[in-house]
Amino acid sequence: MLRPMLACCKLYVSESRSAAALRAVEQAARRHHPAVVLVNRFADDAYNRVGYTLVADASSPLRRAVVGMVGAALDAIDLRSHAGAHPRLGAVDHVCFHPLDAAASSLRLVADLAAAAAADIGDNLQVPTYLYGAAHREGRTLAAIRRQLGYFHSPRDGQWRGVPLSAELPVAPDAGPGTPSASKGVLVMGATGWVDNYNVPARTGDVEAVRRLARRISERGGGLPSVQAMGLAHGNGAAEVACNLLDPGRVGAEEVQSMVERLAEEEGFAVGKGYFTDFSRHKIIEMSAYLEA
Repeated sequence: MLRPMLACCKLYVSESRSAAALRAVEQAARRHHPAVVLVNRFADDAYNRVGYTLVADASSPLRRAVVGMVGAALDAIDLRSHAGAHPRLGAVDHVCFHPLDAAASSLRLVADLAAAAAADIGDNLQVPTYLYGAAHREGRTLAAIRRQLGYFHSPRDGQWRGVPLSAELPVAPDAGPGTPSASKGVLVMGATGWVDNYNVPARTGDVEAVRRLARRISERGGGLPSVQAMGLAHGNGAAEVACNLLDPGRVGAEEVQSMVERLAEEEGFAVGKGYFTDFSRHKIIEMSAYLEA
């Protein structure tokens, strides 16, 4: 049976190649075990990015674990020396809280948790922090704030390097200073319903063709509803379609895979079988019940 008010937090750091940096981040999480459990770590060396998944009650131990991980990452990662094939805005790029049940009250609870963590990070760690989703007073979307901050501006060679923002931020942050540190950048933090991340490998070095395909599959480009997609370089002579499935119960991976295959054939290249970067919501609920037993 699902424990009341169980929450999941996904935290993405702009580093995958420094074992020492990742060890520091993971040690910060484990200081809060067993109240908070680190259930997944997904590293992508081409992107130079790692995603972590935490599960706990939607309460202060989860907030403290997240703030601790962010602090450890900020101490260990210098964005000025970072390069990778995935866009990012900060040394800790993105943090999102998800309730593991569908009740509106649960989303409100994790939204409050996100807002409290953002205040801690902004005030104590001095990082400009932006809220989105249920944590933002107007429900601003992740894509909207990323677009305002220039997240989707693609470099010609497909590699994001150094600090992506100028000292004068185009949008005032919800917490923290109005000027980003050159080494830390900014952080985006939100609270939403469950999101699946599903990536489809493209067997081509033509990143522009993959970007065209990504635009066509995205809801914004007239494609599948509740799907966001980017075309990104992914290693030598390869690329991938990186997708956020904002409502997996409405449009899931099978439908995305089918449309990517059809559009790739039109573009003249092959694609592989896609993969998830994390466990499903149902699997995490099962794992949480096992960890409590």
